[in-house]
Amino acid sequence: MADRVDIIAFEGAFHGRSTGAIAASGAEKMVKGFGPLMPGFKHLKWGDHDAIRAAITTRTCAVIIEPVQGEGGIRVVPDQCLKGLRDLCDETGTLLIFDEVQCGVGRTGKLFAHEWAGVYPDIMMVAKGIGGGFPLGAVLATENAASGMVAGTHGSTYGGNPLGCAVGMKVMEIVAQDAFLDAVSRKAAQFRQGLEGLVASHPTVFEAVRGQGLILGLKCKALNSDIVKAAYAEHLLTVPAADNVLRLLPALNIPEADITEALARLDRTALRIEAA
Repeated sequence: MADRVDIIAFEGAFHGRSTGAIAASGAEKMVKGFGPLMPGFKHLKWGDHDAIRAAITTRTCAVIIEPVQGEGGIRVVPDQCLKGLRDLCDETGTLLIFDEVQCGVGRTGKLFAHEWAGVYPDIMMVAKGIGGGFPLGAVLATENAASGMVAGTHGSTYGGNPLGCAVGMKVMEIVAQDAFLDAVSRKAAQFRQGLEGLVASHPTVFEAVRGQGLILGLKCKALNSDIVKAAYAEHLLTVPAADNVLRLLPALNIPEADITEALARLDRTALRIEAA
């Protein structure tokens, strides 16, 4: 309906760097300097379904959420929250949008992260992993949700690039195999166990392990930016995230020996921080 134009998003979210995506993002550092922001977005805390229900009005068209927040600090949205959102959206005729740009395409051990909760979106964004390193993104939608987006209503100059689509099809063919996803889960368990050991061994540096599958984070007690620099000195590339988290997203086909080596370098990184 034409008068339903508002979107509910969540604190800590990151949805990209286009005008609309910036407005949907829910952290000051992600929107600072890009004003005036596009109106129509309301940011809430996920998990507070009473507040979400109260925020949905006759003008609300959609709820957008990352099943696992990446930039927001590797925060996994609990299954019951995703189920509650699905029920609420069904009840109110609101579209449910999942942003799986970081957490999708095998990253969590299932093809898409929302599968762990057994719920499905009306619209989903995927990118990064779908190209296996080749620049590619896609918006997927149910037939009902896509009914208003007929040919000619929207597009992009390079959309539907044949080479990109061919790469994406091959990536999906490989990643969707049960054996591949099982290997991701096995490697994730190895990595997580090692990270838990680092938390136990270096309690003044690391606080806790976050994440699901191979989208992992170390909640830090020391400054995450200092740890990134110390890791770089050990020839290990890491990325900081919000809430003082160290983000760890290795290649899904990472050899188990490389996980062992990465853990050893993280151990030496922690020793550098402790000695500083």
